[in-house]
This record gives sequence, structure tokens and C-alpha cells, in this order.
Amino acid sequence: MIRARLLVPAAVVAGALLVGCAGGSAEAEDDGDGGAVDTDDLPASFTDQRLRWAPCPPPDASQGDDAATPTPLPDGGAWECATMTAPLDYTEPAAETIDLALVRARGEADDEDRIGSLLFNFGGPGGSGVVTLPAFGDDYAELRERFDLVSFDPRGVGDSEGVRCLDDAELDEYFAAELAPRDRAAERAYTDRLRQFADGCEERSGELLPHLTTTATARDLDLMRAVLGDDRLYYFGISYGTELGGVYAHLFPHRVGRAVFDAVVDPSGSTEEGARGQAEGFQLALESFLDSCAESDDCPLGGDQDEAEDRLTELLAELRERPLATRDPEGRELTEALAWGGIAQALYSEDFWPYLSQGLDDALADDEPDGTVLLALGDAMNGRNPDGSYTTLQSSLTAIGCADSNRRHTERDVRDALEEFEDSSRVFGPPMAWGLLHCTYWPVDGAAAHPDVSADGADPILLIGTTGDPATPYAGTARMAEALGDDVAVELTYEGEGHGAYNSGNGCVRDATNAYLLDGEVPDDDTTCD
Repeated sequence: MIRARLLVPAAVVAGALLVGCAGGSAEAEDDGDGGAVDTDDLPASFTDQRLRWAPCPPPDASQGDDAATPTPLPDGGAWECATMTAPLDYTEPAAETIDLALVRARGEADDEDRIGSLLFNFGGPGGSGVVTLPAFGDDYAELRERFDLVSFDPRGVGDSEGVRCLDDAELDEYFAAELAPRDRAAERAYTDRLRQFADGCEERSGELLPHLTTTATARDLDLMRAVLGDDRLYYFGISYGTELGGVYAHLFPHRVGRAVFDAVVDPSGSTEEGARGQAEGFQLALESFLDSCAESDDCPLGGDQDEAEDRLTELLAELRERPLATRDPEGRELTEALAWGGIAQALYSEDFWPYLSQGLDDALADDEPDGTVLLALGDAMNGRNPDGSYTTLQSSLTAIGCADSNRRHTERDVRDALEEFEDSSRVFGPPMAWGLLHCTYWPVDGAAAHPDVSADGADPILLIGTTGDPATPYAGTARMAEALGDDVAVELTYEGEGHGAYNSGNGCVRDATNAYLLDGEVPDDDTTCD
């Protein structure tokens, strides 16, 4: 039950831990968009295509193998799936194409009350919208009153020609290996693994890699808008989905309809600033968890926050030397890296904190310590399915992030930054510092330092920031607002924990968002929900 529930949230935002949130493309920075053809000027074979909606098949392992078709909608209806064809390269639309997987729930309104299609991107980059939207469909049920709910696997993700870099056995080794090398021999082993990963991506997906920029996906969004029959894009983006929405607003400001950005990415910082900000954000979330744990009578780390963090770092150090046995049917052990990923996974939501407490309690047991729960959390972070196969989550997010960002860090860069990262967080700082090297050996040049999301002339966009968000720290909300331009952003603050506010269960956030999307009621700027 824990595994099945955690697979989807991991896909939403885990990618930020590897490559940071800074991205964008040179096309997005260039007003000419690299010579790309506008959607209205694409060949009719794209704009006039008719989607063939049909009941969804069971998810593919590349999306997240839940071994079942999506559960029926509350009214008994079925989720429908279809495939849309897009240009692989929007500067050469008459050349090769790519097929994109879509999912929808038909709205409940008649033609008079129907607004259109509300498109969702759940982040990563690398999360499968075809799996995630049905998994969380109940959370968005009220929006079906006036919208068809639509999501998709972005290009290079899941069933949209998802990127593959290593086979499943190789990925098991890759994710279990040391995350923060502590001597030169370990550094060489670490960089060798990154080279192997990049070489595998080039071998298996090389022709696709240059075409995975956020700008290209933003153009896919506009093609979806046109094919679905809407004059404007109605959009709900979460985490990286807010960056995608910002790039769309820059390219097509006068086509922006009602749009919500939840868990807002800072579009202005460098990859290093983004990674360090995340280290600080996860540290803040960890401290909130430790405080909550300390208030209980049976916290496995004890009742003092400093002592609890010391015990946690000791556990990770012990796992680096002696991995812990688990009940995994394949005999896998809990390594430091897998435990670290499990801890990070659990900090995305307060709902996961009990699993983290249980996992730590099991791992620290005096009699027969067990790493099974922490391993399950780590597997969720890495996109590992129950059958041992992997989704494309981590491969896709690296490919998209490295196509977007032109920054290529060196080992010296990491060593120079390491102390500052460690000051930000003993637990999260060192792995995130070394994670700066994930694009260093990439076979495709990145496009830009950061995205251009300026969107003068766009209608109001609702930005929702959470004060305790670990993955997209709260300060990024104001920076996105500034980057979008005057009179575009409307900010709403959720004073709470976790990554993303709409799905937190907070009624104030839910009511304000639904009133905006369904009725066009723009909340007051700087509204606060607690």
C-alpha cells in the first residue's frame, strides 16, 4: 500500500534533486524562438488532427506500473486516452514527428457552461501525467464542473518516447551507489557512473535528446490547445510545471487563459543557486519533521532536534560502510544513497512523515534492524516499480534539465562550493553539491542559463507558494512573479508544509483556486491561507 501510493508523488518533483530547477532554452530567450513556426502556421496535418479517445490501457512500466487501468471516475465514467502527433523540431515541422500520450476525464457541464480543457503538468521534469492525473483525479473532481481534465506525458517521458539510459539492473546499481564522494578514488567512481549514464542516454535516445527543451514542450502545449479546440490555454502547473507554464506565457502571452502555478519554481537563479536553495528547503522540512517527531512519545531519533539530526547523520554514515538488510525479494540492501532518497521522498508531504518515522524506527532497531520501509521510499524517489522495472522518471528529468541548462560544472566547482552546501544542510548539502555534475558529461549542449518567462500582456496567473516547501522554496514565488512582469502574477501564500498547496487538503487554498478557475474570481494579491 505504501509503495503504490508513493509512486506518483515521486514522479511529480523528484527530478529537482538531481539537476535543479534552473532551465529554459535559448529559443525561449530569443524573441524569434529560434525560427520556430507559430502554431497557427503549422501544417494542417498537425492542427486539424482528430484525437481518437478510447478507454485507457493499463499503464506501461515506463509510466509507473500500477498493473491496472485507471479507476473509474466518481460518476462511473472511464478515463480516456489518445495520442497527439507533434513536430519533433518546431523549426522544421515538415520533418520528423513525435507521438505524445494524453489522458482526459470529460467534464460534466453542458456546452453553455463548459469553459474548455484544463491541461495539467505535474512536474519533474519527467513525471507521467497520464498516470498522475487519474491517480489524483478525486482531488480535482470539482473542476470537472466546467472543464475537461487533460494531462499528458511530455516529450521524452513515459509513453511519449520516454528516454532510456540504462537497463534495470544497471539502474539498481546506479541509484545504490555513493552520492557524495569523500576521497579522490570515490570521486573517480562517481564521475565514471555519470559518464556511463550519459553514454547510455546517447546510445539509446541520442536522436531525441536535442529536442527535449522546455520550449519545445511549451509549443506542444499550444498545439494541444489548438487540437482540443480552445482559443486560450487553461492550465494547472505544479513544480517544474510552473516553469513550463512560464515559458508558455512568454511565448504566447495573449493565449494565456486562467492559469495556476502551484509550488513555484524560481526562474531567475543559476543551477548552483537552485541546488543550494533546495538543500536549505529540505533542511527546513527535515527540521519540521524532527520537531513533529520529537513531540511524539516514541520518536526513533529522540526528543531533541540537534541530537536527532546527529543520530540521522550517524545512521547514514553507518549505511555507507555497512548497508542494511531488507525484506526485498531480490535481496537488495539499504545503502546510504537509497536511504537518503527515501528521507527526501518522505519530506515532500506531511502525509509521508509516519512512513519515515516507521522506516527510521525499523532501521535503528537494536534487535534485527530492517531497511525495508526506507528502501521502499527510496525506490519511489527513483521511479522503481514493484516488479523491479523503472519508469523513465530519472532519465527523462536529466535529459530535459540538461537540454535546457547550458551550465556544465566541473569537479573543482563542486569542491569550491561544498563547504557552503554543507553549511546549508549536513544531510542534503553534499549530495546536492555533487549533483551539479549531472550535466557535465551530457552529449547535447544546453540551451540557456535560465528560462525567459516574461509575459507582458498575459491575463492574471495565480501563483501559490508554500512556506515550508522543500523542493521549490517559498522565495521562488516572488521571483517568478517579478519575472512574469507587472500586473501578471497574483500571489497566494499557504503557510504550511510540503510540496504543493492545492493537494494539501487546505480548504482556503482549494476554494480560492477553484473560484478562480471555475468562475474567473481572481483572489486579492498576497492572500494568505493557513
